[in-house]
Amino acid sequence: MSNIKNNLQVNFGYLFENKLIAEINEIGTYKTIKKDEAIIEIGNYIKFMPLLLDGAIKILREDKNGEELVLYYLEKGDTCAMTLSCCLGETRSKIRAVAETDVNLIMIPKEKMGVWLGKYNSWQAFILQSYHNRMDELLEAVDTIAFLKMDERLFKYLKDKAMVNHDDVISITHQEISEDLHTSRVVISRLLKKLENEQKIQLFRNSIKVLEL
Repeated sequence: MSNIKNNLQVNFGYLFENKLIAEINEIGTYKTIKKDEAIIEIGNYIKFMPLLLDGAIKILREDKNGEELVLYYLEKGDTCAMTLSCCLGETRSKIRAVAETDVNLIMIPKEKMGVWLGKYNSWQAFILQSYHNRMDELLEAVDTIAFLKMDERLFKYLKDKAMVNHDDVISITHQEISEDLHTSRVVISRLLKKLENEQKIQLFRNSIKVLEL
């Protein structure tokens, strides 16, 4: 647990005042979430805001048929600004957050969100920057869907996944990719072979090596 607390200082100490770090340490709940575990579910009321200390989190949307689409990833030092608006507005979550890797995070009770906005300038700046960053990522996701061909979307997805995992070898099945990109497994298999022929990736059984990062 002491290592997790040290990560709070490492990841946020340069951003937040010492008094804010002390408050986070005092009232926050430290948790370790295993890979593929859901952290936030669509439709639930959010009672906390996560600050990510280690690992990566995948943020997804779901359509009316239950099919998912990856919006963006969170890495250490990030938070999901969408949770703040849900906390302050007492609305249900419209996103699902899933651990992309094993993650360490600290959960901040929603009661502190608004209080800290008025109390700490560094917290206000952090939240505003988080909104800005997530908006940029959402616009990039929209641009990717609207303007890139599927093979370009797939290659971008693989590069993004490799970068957040800090590993050019991705352990994943064709079916899992098709679910994340909201398309069929047959299409994904065909396009992966195309990318391999272009020497951008190398295919293995249930894993993919990204050759161009």
